[in-house]
Amino acid sequence: MITIGLTGGIGSGKSVVASLLKLYGMSVYIADEESKRLLNTSPVIRERLTALMGSSIYDTAGLNRPLMASLIFNDAMLLEQVNAVIHPEVALHFKAWASRQTTNFVVLESAILFESGFNHLVDICLLVYAPRDLRIKRVMLRDKVSESEVLQRMQHQIPDEEKRILADYVIHNDDVHAVIPQIERWFYLN
Repeated sequence: MITIGLTGGIGSGKSVVASLLKLYGMSVYIADEESKRLLNTSPVIRERLTALMGSSIYDTAGLNRPLMASLIFNDAMLLEQVNAVIHPEVALHFKAWASRQTTNFVVLESAILFESGFNHLVDICLLVYAPRDLRIKRVMLRDKVSESEVLQRMQHQIPDEEKRILADYVIHNDDVHAVIPQIERWFYLN
């Protein structure tokens, strides 16, 4: 089984590429979705986040996301501590999930593949690349947010120029290059 890390900045089109990889018969793990689920279901995460931020971080509905966001927004150290709780649990969950898959390829889709260290869990790293201005426009349209809100989100990700150096293969999703032939070229090389 070959394990692929799929990453790209916000608005790059990771989800589109992940969907296409599913069509090629690959099992795809969406780290963002799974981590959100684990925030409410993992007793380890709940215990450690409660120890970090107090018992009010969880209520009867689960994690109090607005409270957590307000606590970590301007506290880089707390954000780092929260990530140190969440990322290892997501990594364990992914490994367990991957071990149950029967496909030849499994994909770990994560916007923060390198930032989280998830790249160490995979054999190949694919970067979905789109120019910054195009990504900003896509996210503003998709999420109905301002440019400044998009730029704020982008600050928490490694710039694509650095990711390009770390990635094994780059798929250009820039409204100029066709994505499917790039995926096929990569797929048939592996």
